[in-house]
Amino acid sequence: MPHQFSLAQSIRKPARRAKGGIVAAQSRRAAEVGAEVLAAGGDCIDAVIATTFALNVLEPWMSGMGGGGAMVLYRASDNRYEVIDYGMRAPQSLRIEDYPVTGQGAASDLFPWARVKDDRNLHGPGSIAVPGVVAGMEEAHRRHAKLPWKDLVAPAAKIAGEGLLVDWWTTLMIASTAVDLRRYPASAETFLRDGLPPNAPWGIKAETRLPQPRLQATLAHLAAAGPRDFYQGDLARSIASDIKADGGSLSVEDLAAFRAHLREPLAIPYRGGKVFATPELTAGPTMAHALRLLQDRLKPGSAPDAAAYVEYASALQSAYRERLNDMGDADGKRSLGAEHLAPSCTTHFSVVDRHGNMAAVTQTLLSTFGSKYVTPHSGIPMNNGIMWFDPAPGTTNSLAPGKRCLTNYTPVVAETKDGKRLAVGASGGRRILPAVMQLVSFAMDFGMDLDAAIHQPRIDASEGAVVIGDARLPAEARKVLAARFDYEEAQVQTLPMKFACPSVVMREGDTNSGAVEIFQPWSDAIVEG
Repeated sequence: MPHQFSLAQSIRKPARRAKGGIVAAQSRRAAEVGAEVLAAGGDCIDAVIATTFALNVLEPWMSGMGGGGAMVLYRASDNRYEVIDYGMRAPQSLRIEDYPVTGQGAASDLFPWARVKDDRNLHGPGSIAVPGVVAGMEEAHRRHAKLPWKDLVAPAAKIAGEGLLVDWWTTLMIASTAVDLRRYPASAETFLRDGLPPNAPWGIKAETRLPQPRLQATLAHLAAAGPRDFYQGDLARSIASDIKADGGSLSVEDLAAFRAHLREPLAIPYRGGKVFATPELTAGPTMAHALRLLQDRLKPGSAPDAAAYVEYASALQSAYRERLNDMGDADGKRSLGAEHLAPSCTTHFSVVDRHGNMAAVTQTLLSTFGSKYVTPHSGIPMNNGIMWFDPAPGTTNSLAPGKRCLTNYTPVVAETKDGKRLAVGASGGRRILPAVMQLVSFAMDFGMDLDAAIHQPRIDASEGAVVIGDARLPAEARKVLAARFDYEEAQVQTLPMKFACPSVVMREGDTNSGAVEIFQPWSDAIVEG
């Protein structure tokens, strides 16, 4: 694809190694919060909860209390793998007749559904599904945490009290959706200045911060009252009242009924080891298909060659075709869900503690800033999970009350034949699966450590027949891919990103390592202490 980037620039972000625990996340400051919890004697799960709430404050366009997600866990003392699923679902009180199709074509050139009147399914209170993140943290805390709930939420409240620091990345993220943030008074008040995105000041001693007093108060309340208050207490009543008053359907009954679910992970045999992935309405089953093909066709070695990249592309395209066929829609524009074609914003982080417990955690608001709606009284950016559903009736993924959302996230924990373990996932909507599959292969087929794996160029094969190659790929691989596929190239610094944004940790013996996407400017792997 055409670009104006430097051809000489080299981008590197070294992996971290330590005996202690590591948090690898898209926000350095959020990872620091998690690492501090580990240093204070917390379990891997304590770090997960603290990092989640910190991300709500620091990366509000990606995830937070108003969203959903899933985590894959490894519990070292029991040698057990498990999944906690807290994906969003449509409100039971939703009325299909409130989402009439206009007959005026698709919602946008990137979005596959027929246009709904007023784009009610895309943004605003009508686009909000029942959020699951707090329930997911509640279940994880109940099962495995060592530290009190209030101690894990309090750091996020403190950060919210400081205000959101504005730098060029903050400005870019807010600017990308400012036109819709302006529609909703609480959103505009929170993230815009005079209706425009904020900018960092020119002077070295000056700074711009966006105050978050309502979110600070909400987090302080949640820390004291406990997670059920989000679903059955004062906070639940405040959230539902705001959304109802502004025309949405989410009710206190919808919130009260929501629970996270413990599920058995998919256990996918691979190269003498196993890959444990999320089941059901995620991309885990698609990952299983791709790995089965690689098991048969990919030749392991010291490093991926041109033939390996061809097998990556072929396996991914086959897996996506099966996903579409199984969902009953061969043209690929309905059953795979909104993330298949529409851009989405997600966060992923991975944690390992000094005892070897691991977590791969992916959470999302779906679109950037989700519904673009911030609850006026509690200050929570809410999801637009209703966008996941087809507004036209009679399809596999048609909108219906209480229906679970079909997603593309793919957190995994993998165990290699020689006993190493890695927790990996990524953000990036449809681009997540290709990134996760390749990182698993880099470790399990080519024995790479995390420093080598995170710097190894990847491909993306999630855009139908098109295969996108990192411009850093070896010349022979680029040549062979161009001969076999509809091939395009992109720089890693291209925005919107053409490759997913992974965060990964690994444990070998009693030594941990962590690595993150090299281009993402905020991401980092932080060692406890």
